Amino acid sequence: MNKVYPDAKAALDGILRDGMMIMSGGFGLCGIPETLSDAIRDAGVKDLTFVSNNAGVDGIGLSRLLETRQIKKMISSYVGENKLFAQQFLAGELELEFAPQGTLAERIRAGGAGIPAFFTKTGVGTLVAEGKEIREFDGEKYVMERGLFGDVAIVHAWKGDTAGNLVYRKTARNFNPMMATAAKITIAEVEHLVPAGAIDPDHIHTPGIFVQRIVHVPNAKKHIEQRTTRKRAEPAAS
Repeated sequence: MNKVYPDAKAALDGILRDGMMIMSGGFGLCGIPETLSDAIRDAGVKDLTFVSNNAGVDGIGLSRLLETRQIKKMISSYVGENKLFAQQFLAGELELEFAPQGTLAERIRAGGAGIPAFFTKTGVGTLVAEGKEIREFDGEKYVMERGLFGDVAIVHAWKGDTAGNLVYRKTARNFNPMMATAAKITIAEVEHLVPAGAIDPDHIHTPGIFVQRIVHVPNAKKHIEQRTTRKRAEPAAS
């Protein structure tokens, strides 16, 4: 079975439809599957629900789908860097389901593991718990959270082989590995594509059994979310 597709458009062919739920990996702007999300934008599908830690920043990442009003709902934990996100939400144009960051990660992991729901203390007594089942264990209150499982997951890996085994690098390991398990179809964009068997099995983060399609993205953009600089020290006088 050939999992490698010539480009993102081909990798998404026959999969996309209006109203679907898409899991989108990455953390801030690290490890976001930007090539695939841009291809979803170009495909024109609408009324989408995205599960993502955030929606990129203005003009980058999922924010480009907010610009075209293709996203109906976001399930996220952080939206503070995106003015367009805030504008659409406050105007009632975008549905938002907030989840504490650890809870969001566990909801995705649970979905990938086939666990429909779990209980956590996080959020008890806050707006996060409104409308959810509260149960007591050992004298403590817990809120029930549902697992998340999407129609499609898009992830970004630093290295992958033609069998779909993936390796993420540093901060990109946040959310990408669990999202790769939590959808009917997982599509990975890979910076360094190598032959099957070229990756040490002990170094694999996502086994190829979870990945159905791959697109090679050798020149992936690396954005800096918050650029912080300082003046260089003046050279010492001779």
